[in-house]
Amino acid sequence: MHKMPRIWLDYCQFLVSQCKITRSRRTFDRALRALPVTQHPRIWPLYLRFVRNLPLPETAIRVYRRYLKLSPENAEEYIDYLRSVGRLDEAAVRLAAVVNDEGFVSKEGKSNYQLWHELCDLISQNPDKVTSLNVGAIIRGGLTRFTDQLGKLWCSLADYYIRSGHFEKVFDSYAQFEESMIAAKMETTAEMGQDEDDDIDLELRLARFEQLIARRPLLLNSVLLRQNPHNVHEWHKRVKLYEGNPRQIINTYTEAVQTVDPVKATGKPHCLWVFFAKFYEENEQLDDARTIFEKATKVNYKQVDDLAAVWCEYGEMELRHENYEQALRILRKATAIPSKKAEYFDSSEPVQNRVYKSLKVWSMLADLEESLGTFQSTKAVYDRIIDLRIATPQIIINYAMFLEEHNYFEESFKAYERGIALFRWPNVYDIWNTYLTKFIDRYGGKKLERARDLFEQALDGCPAKFAKTIYLLYAKLEEEYGLARHAMAVYERATQAVETEERHHMFNIYIKRAAEIYGVTYTRAIYQKAIEVLPDEHAREMCLRFADMESKLGEIDRARAIYSYCSQICDPRVTANFWQTWKEFEIRHGNEDTIREMLRIKRSVQATYNTQVNFMSSQMLKATTSSTGTGEWACTNMLDPDKNFLFWFYIHKNSFTNCLFPLAFTEVQLEQKSVPTAVFGGLKDD
Repeated sequence: MHKMPRIWLDYCQFLVSQCKITRSRRTFDRALRALPVTQHPRIWPLYLRFVRNLPLPETAIRVYRRYLKLSPENAEEYIDYLRSVGRLDEAAVRLAAVVNDEGFVSKEGKSNYQLWHELCDLISQNPDKVTSLNVGAIIRGGLTRFTDQLGKLWCSLADYYIRSGHFEKVFDSYAQFEESMIAAKMETTAEMGQDEDDDIDLELRLARFEQLIARRPLLLNSVLLRQNPHNVHEWHKRVKLYEGNPRQIINTYTEAVQTVDPVKATGKPHCLWVFFAKFYEENEQLDDARTIFEKATKVNYKQVDDLAAVWCEYGEMELRHENYEQALRILRKATAIPSKKAEYFDSSEPVQNRVYKSLKVWSMLADLEESLGTFQSTKAVYDRIIDLRIATPQIIINYAMFLEEHNYFEESFKAYERGIALFRWPNVYDIWNTYLTKFIDRYGGKKLERARDLFEQALDGCPAKFAKTIYLLYAKLEEEYGLARHAMAVYERATQAVETEERHHMFNIYIKRAAEIYGVTYTRAIYQKAIEVLPDEHAREMCLRFADMESKLGEIDRARAIYSYCSQICDPRVTANFWQTWKEFEIRHGNEDTIREMLRIKRSVQATYNTQVNFMSSQMLKATTSSTGTGEWACTNMLDPDKNFLFWFYIHKNSFTNCLFPLAFTEVQLEQKSVPTAVFGGLKDD
């Protein structure tokens, strides 16, 4: 009885009542396939009621799309459903199709204009959800189609731009509306034969349009401030828009400082107060400017730096007008200890209870005290900064320099000591460097033991990065005022304490100073130590200098022994300069036997390095064998400081056996493309 709709209806209703979703849907589909099209209207109402009650709308949307192919006149029902489930984009597309269909007759009795108005409301109020339509073009099309409803359509377009965040387009739409109204009014006046100059309404519209154009930046700024009233940058822009209108500027600043919440502010809220006070200052109203600054110091800013900046600006204003005592009083008031002290970073306390620890305010007060105050008042300020533990190394140095300028040398050294107690490496480096230099300049060799204690204290825990300067200063002290052997001991310690990159330079200084003080023979032990600890590249240089010194002293055997020792770290293919130097030495001072011995050592060293290279090549061969197939080749090179290149060519070519070719080429040969190819035989093209 599959052709009987009554049976299908009862069966489907029975399944729906049991909440068997998938089985019910498939049964509805079977019923639609089994029954003739003329009986489908009996099935669809129950089917649609079933899918509308499903938790997910996707099934209902697919069913509705099939239903509308049979009954497109019921599109309004589908649109209402889409709007109810939040599928506004498809609802707008369907509604647009209905509006554009001139043969569509609304079952709800709506006119084409009413449907158009619904579409405008839908797309203008949901710009973020309706993305498939060109909203601007649709509404502007309605402006030409429904000329008697321009106001509503212009408002819909403006609403769309506002919700989309395109505020400039809102203004453009408003301006176009006013312009179109003026044009229509002029046409009406011309048709009636009236004089345009006598039409008061037209004049008013023109005046309103001109005012609108002039107010555009201000209107845009108002919209942005309504969006975020705590935007400090926009308030500053608003003040600039009122330039030349003092009353409006004052009103704007007043509204800004009352509106902006420092905690929520975007930008620096204290700048509003500062610029407000500066405006009064520029207009020579100092009392009003002071009133603004006093109010600004009572605002609960988010950051302590904001309040500190207000106090500093307040003091600078008084300085600009030469009210020096007033400036000092302001900054002393700012740094006064509050009744309830709080830590600088304790955000639970208001900034007024924490600003007494602001280094910015204290630094300005110290500068003013140095310039305007007494010695005792300045010293008290610096002491207070150190006691609060907010000093920086520069503050310590400034304090010590101030004391030194007033000939309080021991007090200045105590200031350095207090600074050293506050800081650790590397921050304490500048303090130590200045302290030691000033101490030596002051006392020279009069308090040598005290100076030595200071240097030992500075070097205790000193990182290698900063040790060089202090060691050189220490050695200079010993050379000028102490003992030469002490200076040599300092240089010896320095060669071990500095960074690895600095050791070579430190040994050069050590050797130079030792030669000047004790003579060149004293440097032998230093050369030996340098050759032991320095990297090969620097050790080779030391060996050449050492051998050259021995040659000048006539110690030929010593020099030859040094050359022999150094040869073990000199690959003949890489360090040709060393072997040439040794050869020239033997030509000058040796004989046939010594030259033959040099050549024997050279061959021995070369064989040693060849063995090392052969080991490397075998490792490379293993790596390339797995990745290199028939008809391929692999090449590696090693670059050395003397611009010689060692190439290893690995050939695996058809019937040829695996071969490894070592070739040494100079940079010049490579540039001139004069690489020998005979070694490759018939494979030179490859």
